[in-house]
Parts: sequence; structure tokens; C-alpha cells
Amino acid sequence: MVSKIAALALMAALGMATPSAAGDEKAPAPGSNPIFRDRFTADPAPLVVGDRLFLYVGHDEAQRDEMFNMREWLVYSTTDMKTWTAYPPIMKATDFKWAKKDAWASQAIEKNGKFYFYAAVEHDNTHPGKAIGVAVSDSPTGPFVDARGSALITNEMTPKGPHSWEDIDPTVFTDDDGTTWIAWGNRSCYIAKLKPNMIEIDGPITEITPPHFEEGPWLHKRDGTYYLTYASLDRSTQRDEHVSYATAPAITGPWTPRGLLTGSGKYSFTIHPGIVQFKGEWYIFLHNATLAVGDQSGAIGRRAVTVERLRYGPDGAMLPVVQTEAGVSVPTR
Repeated sequence: MVSKIAALALMAALGMATPSAAGDEKAPAPGSNPIFRDRFTADPAPLVVGDRLFLYVGHDEAQRDEMFNMREWLVYSTTDMKTWTAYPPIMKATDFKWAKKDAWASQAIEKNGKFYFYAAVEHDNTHPGKAIGVAVSDSPTGPFVDARGSALITNEMTPKGPHSWEDIDPTVFTDDDGTTWIAWGNRSCYIAKLKPNMIEIDGPITEITPPHFEEGPWLHKRDGTYYLTYASLDRSTQRDEHVSYATAPAITGPWTPRGLLTGSGKYSFTIHPGIVQFKGEWYIFLHNATLAVGDQSGAIGRRAVTVERLRYGPDGAMLPVVQTEAGVSVPTR
């Protein structure tokens, strides 16, 4: 096993984040990135409830050379984007009794006085591959319980994809008419309407894959325009995922590609956008792999959630986002 000193030397040589010696590092400014520094977190999904913003994340627990080890989902909340309150884990992947592992990307939404939590997991051998479950709670901080007793979406429901992890990364969005939609996917992006009970698909599943779509879709609406933001990967020129987006005049499309929004997360192959308006400002949450916790450095399975302000041009275009260490700790320009 490589010694801690040798590992730190190697990290330094590679330009990776390393833990500072005691007393060498000032406390990070509130609102700076990464947001949470006591554990590794990924796949941020914001939800505003009243005057509080809740942020749902997966808990990265990969050890040594593991790629991913995600067993549970966490939630934090804030009223000022600077100080955050942590809560007990809201759910484990295996709380879906039909799932066997992998607490992958998720999103929660409020509807009819309840909170619905959509999440990607690995299904058991009755429906092999990744699947999407839905859980419900009376509180945004859980605990959440399986709302169906079975998966909402399974791999055989989208037979186009050549791999077993096509059905991941759900995003949910309720339109002005009260209709809720769910989009998801890896390599192919799908969208479907949900029934009013929030636990059944209502109608056909439609493919809406934009250019270089990889995974991590996020739906939101602003001034009558629908936005589909996602992790993109141009395999001819890019090594790591970036963030791109498309817009449409209706949730069903047609979707027009708008290009890149931001580059890759530092040291991270993956990236995952989550967008929300909170107290008059727009924010985009992402993740990178710059955090070190104890003797564990950031890695593909040890990521850290970040946040930046999001701005729009007069034509509704989202302006390019520069990922920073300062995050929202500095005043609005």
C-alpha cells in the first residue's frame, strides 16, 4: 500500500488538491466552493420550499481505486446560500427493496403537499440494469419511502440504448398548467408525462436527445422558454464532460441546441447541472473533484458539489458560466 506521504507527493506532482498541514489553511469563506467539505458529494439537485433552498446530493464513498461507491442520498438546506444545515441521510438505495445498489443521481419535487424523490439505482436481476424509482415523504428532509413498491422506469422500457445504464439521472419539472414531466437518460435523452399521482408514466416515452448528450439532464423554465441543460461530451475533442443546453417553445420541443454553458469540473470526468431561482437570483449547482477529506483526495468517485450564479442575456440565452473557488462568497457584480 502506498504511504500517505508518497500519495500526497504524487497528488502534488499531478496538480491535485491536497489537504494542508494544520494551521496552514484559513477557514473557507462562506459560500465558496466546494460547498460541503466534510464528505464527498455529487449530482446536486436543488429545490426551493418557501424561503429555504434544499439541495439533494449523492454521497460518494469510493475508497482507494474504486470508481463509484454510492449507497445513500443526503440533503442540506440554506436560507442565504452561505451557511448550510445538514440532515440525516434521507434514503438508501436498498430502501427500494427491488434495488440492489447504487444511489445515483436524483431530484425531489413538491406536489400536492408531498415531496416526491426520483432516483437512479441498480435493479435486481428481475429487471437487469439501471432503473428509476420514486419515493415520497411529507417533509423535504425525509425520510422517504418507496411510493410504488416497484421501479417507475426500467431498462427494457427504453430498448434503443446499447448499454444497461441508459435509464439514469431523472429530472422532474411541473409546468404552469400543473402537469409534471420527467426526463432522463445516458447517451439518449427521454421525456414522459407523469400522471397526477406522480408515480406512473402517463402516455408515451419520447426521445429528445440533443447534440453530444451524455447524461444528467435538467429541466427548467424562464420567461416562457423551456431549458434542457445536460452533461455533454464531444468524444472527438473532449476528454471530460462539459455542460451544454438546448431551448424550446414547449416542453415537447422542438429543442434547439444552444452550445456550451460551462466546461468540465476540475479533476472530474463527470459533471451534473442543477438549476434553480432562489430569492430573485438564478444559481447553477455542479460538481468537481477538488476536495480532499483526510487522506482521501478527489477522484472520479469522490466528487464535491459547487455553486455559481447563473445569468441570462436579453435574448434569454444563458451566459457562459465560469467555475470558481469563490463561488457565491463574493458579492454580485
